[in-house]
Amino acid sequence: MSITYVVIIRSVLSFFALIFFIRLIGKQQVAQLTFFDYVVGITIGSIAATLSVQVNENTLATLVGMITWTVLAILLAVISMHNVWIRKVVSGEATVVIQNGRILEQNLKRIRIPIDELISELRTQGVFNIADVEFALFEPGGKISVQKNSQKQPVTPNDLHMPTQYDGLPTNLVMDGVVLVDALRSLKLTKAWLQHQLQKQNVQNIEEVSLAQLDTKGNLYVDLIGDKPYYVIPTKE
Repeated sequence: MSITYVVIIRSVLSFFALIFFIRLIGKQQVAQLTFFDYVVGITIGSIAATLSVQVNENTLATLVGMITWTVLAILLAVISMHNVWIRKVVSGEATVVIQNGRILEQNLKRIRIPIDELISELRTQGVFNIADVEFALFEPGGKISVQKNSQKQPVTPNDLHMPTQYDGLPTNLVMDGVVLVDALRSLKLTKAWLQHQLQKQNVQNIEEVSLAQLDTKGNLYVDLIGDKPYYVIPTKE
Protein backbone atom coordinates (compact mmCIF):
# COMPACT_ATOMS: atom_id res chain seq x y z
CA MET A 1 0.00 0.00 0.00
CA SER A 2 1.25 3.51 -0.84
CA ILE A 3 2.72 5.46 2.07
CA THR A 4 0.27 8.26 1.30
CA TYR A 5 -2.74 6.01 1.83
CA VAL A 6 -1.21 4.66 5.05
CA VAL A 7 -0.81 8.19 6.41
CA ILE A 8 -4.40 9.06 5.43
CA ILE A 9 -5.78 5.96 7.16
CA ARG A 10 -3.68 6.51 10.29
CA SER A 11 -4.63 10.21 10.35
CA VAL A 12 -8.35 9.41 10.20
CA LEU A 13 -7.88 6.85 12.98
CA SER A 14 -5.90 9.24 15.19
CA PHE A 15 -8.35 12.08 14.54
CA PHE A 16 -11.39 10.16 15.75
CA ALA A 17 -9.43 8.51 18.56
CA LEU A 18 -8.34 11.95 19.80
CA ILE A 19 -11.93 13.24 19.73
CA PHE A 20 -13.14 10.15 21.61
CA PHE A 21 -10.50 10.32 24.34
CA ILE A 22 -10.83 14.09 24.86
CA ARG A 23 -14.59 13.64 25.19
CA LEU A 24 -13.93 10.98 27.83
CA ILE A 25 -11.71 13.36 29.80
CA GLY A 26 -14.49 15.97 29.74
CA LYS A 27 -15.00 19.70 29.26
CA GLN A 28 -12.52 20.49 32.03
CA GLN A 29 -9.77 20.40 29.38
CA VAL A 30 -11.21 23.57 27.84
CA ALA A 31 -13.31 25.25 30.49
CA GLN A 32 -10.83 25.21 33.40
CA LEU A 33 -7.41 24.65 31.91
CA THR A 34 -4.78 24.12 34.61
CA PHE A 35 -1.09 23.36 34.03
CA PHE A 36 -1.83 19.67 34.56
CA ASP A 37 -4.65 19.74 32.00
CA TYR A 38 -2.37 21.59 29.58
CA VAL A 39 0.37 18.96 29.86
CA VAL A 40 -2.10 16.08 29.49
CA GLY A 41 -3.74 17.69 26.47
CA ILE A 42 -0.42 18.39 24.76
CA THR A 43 0.83 14.85 25.42
CA ILE A 44 -2.29 13.12 24.11
CA GLY A 45 -2.22 15.41 21.07
CA SER A 46 1.45 14.54 20.46
CA ILE A 47 0.69 10.83 20.67
CA ALA A 48 -2.15 11.31 18.17
CA ALA A 49 0.25 13.14 15.82
CA THR A 50 2.71 10.26 16.16
CA LEU A 51 -0.04 7.80 15.29
CA SER A 52 -0.91 9.90 12.26
CA VAL A 53 2.44 10.36 10.50
CA GLN A 54 5.01 8.07 12.12
CA VAL A 55 4.29 5.07 9.93
CA ASN A 56 7.18 3.10 11.46
CA GLU A 57 5.51 3.21 14.87
CA ASN A 58 3.24 0.32 15.87
CA THR A 59 -0.40 1.46 15.56
CA LEU A 60 -1.71 -0.64 18.43
CA ALA A 61 1.11 0.38 20.78
CA THR A 62 0.49 4.07 20.04
CA LEU A 63 -3.24 3.66 20.70
CA VAL A 64 -2.43 1.93 23.99
CA GLY A 65 -0.32 4.96 24.92
CA MET A 66 -3.24 7.31 24.24
CA ILE A 67 -5.57 5.07 26.23
CA THR A 68 -3.14 4.95 29.17
CA TRP A 69 -2.78 8.75 29.34
CA THR A 70 -6.55 9.17 29.07
CA VAL A 71 -7.28 6.64 31.82
CA LEU A 72 -4.69 8.23 34.12
CA ALA A 73 -6.18 11.71 33.56
CA ILE A 74 -9.70 10.42 34.29
CA LEU A 75 -8.54 8.53 37.40
CA LEU A 76 -6.75 11.57 38.79
CA ALA A 77 -9.83 13.73 38.11
CA VAL A 78 -12.07 11.26 39.95
CA ILE A 79 -9.66 10.90 42.89
CA SER A 80 -9.24 14.69 43.08
CA MET A 81 -12.99 15.07 43.58
CA HIS A 82 -12.72 13.11 46.84
CA ASN A 83 -9.26 14.12 48.09
CA VAL A 84 -8.45 17.76 48.80
CA TRP A 85 -4.68 17.19 49.05
CA ILE A 86 -4.45 15.49 45.65
CA ARG A 87 -6.68 18.18 44.15
CA LYS A 88 -4.29 20.86 45.40
CA VAL A 89 -1.27 18.97 44.02
CA VAL A 90 -2.83 18.33 40.61
CA SER A 91 -4.84 21.52 40.05
CA GLY A 92 -3.22 23.97 42.46
CA GLU A 93 -5.09 26.49 44.58
CA ALA A 94 -5.96 30.16 44.45
CA THR A 95 -3.33 32.63 45.68
CA VAL A 96 -4.27 35.92 47.34
CA VAL A 97 -2.25 38.75 45.76
CA ILE A 98 -4.14 41.80 47.10
CA GLN A 99 -5.73 42.12 50.52
CA ASN A 100 -7.51 45.27 51.69
CA GLY A 101 -5.82 47.35 48.98
CA ARG A 102 -2.31 46.08 49.85
CA ILE A 103 -0.26 44.10 47.33
CA LEU A 104 1.17 40.89 48.80
CA GLU A 105 4.58 40.89 47.11
CA GLN A 106 5.68 37.58 48.62
CA ASN A 107 2.69 35.78 47.14
CA LEU A 108 3.35 37.39 43.76
CA LYS A 109 6.95 36.18 43.87
CA ARG A 110 5.83 32.69 44.82
CA ILE A 111 3.66 32.36 41.72
CA ARG A 112 6.16 34.40 39.65
CA ILE A 113 3.75 37.14 38.57
CA PRO A 114 5.27 40.64 38.11
CA ILE A 115 3.38 43.66 39.38
CA ASP A 116 2.84 45.09 35.89
CA GLU A 117 1.10 41.86 34.85
CA LEU A 118 -1.06 42.07 37.98
CA ILE A 119 -2.05 45.62 37.06
CA SER A 120 -2.83 44.51 33.51
CA GLU A 121 -5.04 41.67 34.76
CA LEU A 122 -6.87 44.07 37.08
CA ARG A 123 -7.61 46.37 34.14
CA THR A 124 -9.28 43.48 32.32
CA GLN A 125 -11.65 43.28 35.31
CA GLY A 126 -12.41 47.00 35.10
CA VAL A 127 -10.20 47.90 38.08
CA PHE A 128 -7.78 50.79 37.56
CA ASN A 129 -7.16 51.75 41.20
CA ILE A 130 -5.66 49.09 43.48
CA ALA A 131 -7.04 50.93 46.51
CA ASP A 132 -10.52 49.93 45.30
CA VAL A 133 -9.70 46.22 45.71
CA GLU A 134 -10.57 44.35 48.87
CA PHE A 135 -9.34 40.96 47.66
CA ALA A 136 -7.72 39.74 44.44
CA LEU A 137 -6.77 36.11 43.83
CA PHE A 138 -5.01 34.31 41.01
CA GLU A 139 -7.01 31.15 40.31
CA PRO A 140 -5.34 27.81 39.43
CA GLY A 141 -6.29 28.33 35.78
CA GLY A 142 -4.37 31.64 35.66
CA LYS A 143 -7.36 33.99 35.78
CA ILE A 144 -7.73 36.70 38.39
CA SER A 145 -10.78 37.08 40.64
CA VAL A 146 -11.46 40.49 42.16
CA GLN A 147 -13.70 41.62 45.00
CA LYS A 148 -14.01 45.39 45.19
CA ASN A 149 -14.52 47.39 48.35
CA SER A 150 -18.17 47.61 49.32
CA GLN A 151 -18.15 51.36 48.62
CA LYS A 152 -16.92 50.73 45.06
CA GLN A 153 -19.35 47.99 44.10
CA PRO A 154 -22.21 48.92 41.76
CA VAL A 155 -25.66 49.49 43.21
CA THR A 156 -28.15 46.71 42.45
CA PRO A 157 -31.98 46.80 42.38
CA ASN A 158 -31.90 44.69 45.53
CA ASP A 159 -29.93 47.43 47.33
CA LEU A 160 -32.66 49.92 46.36
CA HIS A 161 -35.46 47.45 47.18
CA MET A 162 -36.71 47.69 43.59
CA PRO A 163 -38.78 44.81 42.16
CA THR A 164 -37.44 43.19 38.99
CA GLN A 165 -38.81 40.85 36.36
CA TYR A 166 -37.47 37.36 35.68
CA ASP A 167 -34.77 37.53 33.03
CA GLY A 168 -34.02 34.04 31.70
CA LEU A 169 -32.10 32.80 28.70
CA PRO A 170 -33.27 33.91 25.24
CA THR A 171 -34.40 31.26 22.75
CA ASN A 172 -32.85 31.08 19.29
CA LEU A 173 -35.60 30.98 16.66
CA VAL A 174 -33.55 31.53 13.49
CA MET A 175 -29.87 30.82 12.82
CA ASP A 176 -28.16 31.47 9.47
CA GLY A 177 -31.47 31.85 7.69
CA VAL A 178 -32.90 28.56 8.99
CA VAL A 179 -35.98 28.46 11.22
CA LEU A 180 -35.49 26.32 14.32
CA VAL A 181 -38.86 24.59 14.29
CA ASP A 182 -38.31 22.72 17.57
CA ALA A 183 -37.60 26.01 19.36
CA LEU A 184 -40.82 27.53 18.02
CA ARG A 185 -42.78 24.48 19.14
CA SER A 186 -41.28 24.61 22.63
CA LEU A 187 -42.68 28.16 22.96
CA LYS A 188 -45.99 27.15 21.31
CA LEU A 189 -45.34 29.58 18.45
CA THR A 190 -45.67 29.13 14.69
CA LYS A 191 -43.65 30.07 11.65
CA ALA A 192 -46.51 32.35 10.60
CA TRP A 193 -46.19 34.22 13.92
CA LEU A 194 -42.46 34.64 13.33
CA GLN A 195 -42.97 35.94 9.79
CA HIS A 196 -45.55 38.41 11.07
CA GLN A 197 -43.08 39.77 13.63
CA LEU A 198 -40.33 40.10 11.02
CA GLN A 199 -42.65 41.95 8.64
CA LYS A 200 -42.96 44.71 11.26
CA GLN A 201 -39.46 45.69 10.13
CA ASN A 202 -40.08 44.86 6.47
CA VAL A 203 -38.07 41.64 6.66
CA GLN A 204 -39.87 39.56 4.04
CA ASN A 205 -37.44 36.66 3.67
CA ILE A 206 -36.33 34.59 6.66
CA GLU A 207 -33.17 33.64 4.75
CA GLU A 208 -32.03 37.25 5.26
CA VAL A 209 -31.89 36.68 9.03
CA SER A 210 -28.54 35.74 10.55
CA LEU A 211 -29.93 35.35 14.08
CA ALA A 212 -33.31 35.81 15.72
CA GLN A 213 -33.68 35.44 19.49
CA LEU A 214 -36.77 35.80 21.65
CA ASP A 215 -36.13 36.82 25.26
CA THR A 216 -38.36 36.11 28.25
CA LYS A 217 -39.80 39.63 28.12
CA GLY A 218 -41.16 39.09 24.63
CA ASN A 219 -38.56 41.11 22.70
CA LEU A 220 -37.39 39.60 19.41
CA TYR A 221 -33.76 40.42 18.56
CA VAL A 222 -33.14 40.19 14.81
CA ASP A 223 -29.71 40.47 13.18
CA LEU A 224 -29.67 40.46 9.38
CA ILE A 225 -26.98 38.90 7.22
CA GLY A 226 -24.39 41.43 6.02
CA ASP A 227 -23.78 44.97 7.25
CA LYS A 228 -27.44 45.70 7.88
CA PRO A 229 -28.84 47.12 11.13
CA TYR A 230 -30.24 44.87 13.82
CA TYR A 231 -33.75 45.21 15.24
CA VAL A 232 -35.42 44.62 18.60
CA ILE A 233 -39.08 43.92 17.94
CA PRO A 234 -41.58 44.00 20.84
CA THR A 235 -43.95 41.05 20.32
CA LYS A 236 -46.39 41.69 23.16
CA GLU A 237 -47.79 44.97 21.91
